[in-house]
Amino acid sequence: MQHLTTLDDWLAHCERLHPKSIDMGLERVRAVAERMGLRFDCPVITVAGTNGKGSTCAMLEAILLQAGYRTGVYTSPHLVHFEERCRVRGEIVDATDLVANFADVERARCQNGDEISLTYFEFTTLAILQLLAHAKLDVVILEVGLGGRLDAVNILDADCAVITSIDLDHTELLGATREAIGLEKAGIMRAGRPVVVSDPVPPQSVIDHAARLGADLWRFGQDFNFSGDKLQWSWAGRGRRYAGLAYPALRGANQLVNASGVLAALTALRERLPITAQAVRVGLSLVELPGRFQLVPGQPVLVLDVAHNPHSVAALAENLDAMGFYPCTHAIFGAMADKDVAPMLARIGPLVDKWYFTDLPTPRAASGQALCTAWQAGNPRADASAQAFESPESALQAAVAAANPADRIVVFGSFYTVGGILKGGVPRLSAPHLSA
Repeated sequence: MQHLTTLDDWLAHCERLHPKSIDMGLERVRAVAERMGLRFDCPVITVAGTNGKGSTCAMLEAILLQAGYRTGVYTSPHLVHFEERCRVRGEIVDATDLVANFADVERARCQNGDEISLTYFEFTTLAILQLLAHAKLDVVILEVGLGGRLDAVNILDADCAVITSIDLDHTELLGATREAIGLEKAGIMRAGRPVVVSDPVPPQSVIDHAARLGADLWRFGQDFNFSGDKLQWSWAGRGRRYAGLAYPALRGANQLVNASGVLAALTALRERLPITAQAVRVGLSLVELPGRFQLVPGQPVLVLDVAHNPHSVAALAENLDAMGFYPCTHAIFGAMADKDVAPMLARIGPLVDKWYFTDLPTPRAASGQALCTAWQAGNPRADASAQAFESPESALQAAVAAANPADRIVVFGSFYTVGGILKGGVPRLSAPHLSA
């Protein structure tokens, strides 16, 4: 193990360990966690769902930080650097702080010559959980990677679970219907403990599982709700109200649903983690999350969004619609090969005039040319055009060269697509020629 000195060394080691990148099941990861003596002395909140998980985690963190709590957050995947997956007290952890925890996982994994195989996600999850467990925190917020029931995060018994919107994604692993996927995500519930379901129309399987288990179900529209006008919004839940709230700093129509689930979770935990209305106000006004309908001002305006399934692309289309008129919308899109791209392209197609499909630096990705072909097969617009590119950066260069200052450029799809654009920092655009 001596040669594994940097975080990059360890990540490469994790990629080589297991024959499959995803291997559902908790036996192996739980066995290593037990060898490590992994445990938390503070409340743990887990967040599962198809879309809205990252936003929910960021809002929980922002409000709890404003309330004076020492927070730890684990989310995945990352946009540019692996360390983005872990934040302690609001700050991204240092790569060197992670290395010792990777070594702890490896020692436990190979203990007494009885080696246990772990996937990349399982190994890295254990390392981050170990770091958080030792960080003297008041509350830990954990985003579930995939599904819920068999995700590595679910080795922990959360004090409160949050399930955000549920839609069709990763169907080859989680099931082909919302009911099947909902049941997988319901696996993070615990008997007698609060579970917040912020999906306004949850699958019946989620409600039934809560009843079978005896979980304390907080259901959107029944146990909590929100109302709002153009200027402010209000929230009401069991025994608690917040009135005159400013809109969350995260943009998009769907963020009030996510914020409502956040306030329900904090209300469910108020005896252990009391918070003030002021902490809610300030936290929501300051929350940041790169790549979630992120608007970068400039000419043309740049929109970054990790929408990569039909549900999140529909939300992106609504948010783009609400921005008003732009003479031309340029879209850069890259996606994994297993994604059902046809409904995504069909939903956002009416808003996009020029497409720039891109390869991504992972073998799991569809090629830009394959995406371009898929678009051509379903495109009803004679006035729209498309090209394929080798990288998100080269696609962005082409879009900037073609765009007028009054246009907009939208970058969406996989984390690799948005991450490819953010690699050198947030780009400030300046179109090379004047508006026609």
